[in-house]
Amino acid sequence: MTDRMKTLLGSAALIAGTVAMTPANALTVYVSNEQGNTLSVIDGETREVIEEIPVGNRPRGIALGHDHKFLYICASDDDTIQVMDTETLEIVDTLPSGPDPELLVIAPAGDRLYVANEDDNLVTVVDLETREMITEVPVGVEPEGMGVSPDGKMVVNTSETTNMAHFINTDTYEVSGNVLVGQRPRIAEFTSDGSEVWVSAEIGGTVSVIDPQAQEVIHEISFEVAGVEPEALQPVGVKILDDRSKAYVALGPSNRVAVIDAQSYEVLDYILVGQRVWQLELTPDETTLYTSNGVSNDVTLIDTESDTAIESIPVGSFPWGIAIKP
Repeated sequence: MTDRMKTLLGSAALIAGTVAMTPANALTVYVSNEQGNTLSVIDGETREVIEEIPVGNRPRGIALGHDHKFLYICASDDDTIQVMDTETLEIVDTLPSGPDPELLVIAPAGDRLYVANEDDNLVTVVDLETREMITEVPVGVEPEGMGVSPDGKMVVNTSETTNMAHFINTDTYEVSGNVLVGQRPRIAEFTSDGSEVWVSAEIGGTVSVIDPQAQEVIHEISFEVAGVEPEALQPVGVKILDDRSKAYVALGPSNRVAVIDAQSYEVLDYILVGQRVWQLELTPDETTLYTSNGVSNDVTLIDTESDTAIESIPVGSFPWGIAIKP
């Protein structure tokens, strides 16, 4: 073997070793702990909690900005949105909000934040560049869920007591329509093509599939698990794969996540997870689904290819929201 060949082989081995040592899934997972007033930070590679950060009172909904520099936290009992620097893990600012912010969503362009304020029946719109409130939109009683269409032209808010999904035009900030759904609607989740928005109804025990253009319910999904009382099947979190092959719905105190064919709306399976599964979040490559389990104080990881629970990670007290940074 010549010296040149030895050099080339050595270089190839070094490159291969470097690639092998590079994390294939170097993610950071953030979990808000509603009763602990903390944020758990999970290393996506080791799947261990690496930080437990004190935040505002009763943190619930959380969302990452599009450049992943900041995490926005609904500090519900402080009536504000906290801004956390994801590098230093320090709270660096607060944003205006109405009383009791619960869930929030960021516009696809990354320039607007839409917040549901549960106690004053308003959706707050915040400019993320100036960090100032643009306007407040009156909606139904106890606004909860927030969803935004992929083109950014429409925001959907759900109101728990009015039992409606409110469609808001993001140009005029006016409600363009109201759709009656199941009792106590929680989450509004658009499909990746914007052709449908799925709204979970916690007490109604259903998920309403809505055509956002016609603004009408086109299908209603219900759930049934052998040996589980119907009132324990309480849909909350919803996540839909980008290719719309499957959707996942957290079913609260039943401790199950439903797997649904997102084309036929058929329920395919139920996955047993932690106690009182609440919110859901997918990794960017959609291979893993994280669930927040409020009563067992952990998150469960689900393999989305096999639809099996693969691991649970202990976090803080009453985990609620989840956000994942690539």
